[in-house]
Amino acid sequence: MISTVYAALAALLIVWLSLRVIKLRRIKSIRLGDGDDAELKGAIRAQGNATEYLPISLILLFFLEFNGGHVALVHLGGIALLAGRISHARGLLTENLRYRIAGMQVTIFTLIGLAFADLGYVLSNAIRAHT
Repeated sequence: MISTVYAALAALLIVWLSLRVIKLRRIKSIRLGDGDDAELKGAIRAQGNATEYLPISLILLFFLEFNGGHVALVHLGGIALLAGRISHARGLLTENLRYRIAGMQVTIFTLIGLAFADLGYVLSNAIRAHT
């Protein structure tokens, strides 16, 4: 399944972001919270934001594939999702607002696109089943 590849890559992204938080906590000797440290705050939010947006996005991507979505559309959704999440994380980690905004825009538009594509395929399959 195509969506499995994107889920695995997303998992690796989350692991990398998590390890970055752990590394910063060790370097800065901050065991809990963010210690009011800007760099650690950015790393924590990059990790947190990924864990907030990736699950629903990957569920939508899986159902698009499951319901017969075109292979190119599934790949487009997966690539856009990962590109958006990587851009957003880069923006948070480097305090570059342009990457952060672009990443969120790509993520939101991908979520909307996947939601409408899923609805379209479900309705199309339902109509075909009743004709």
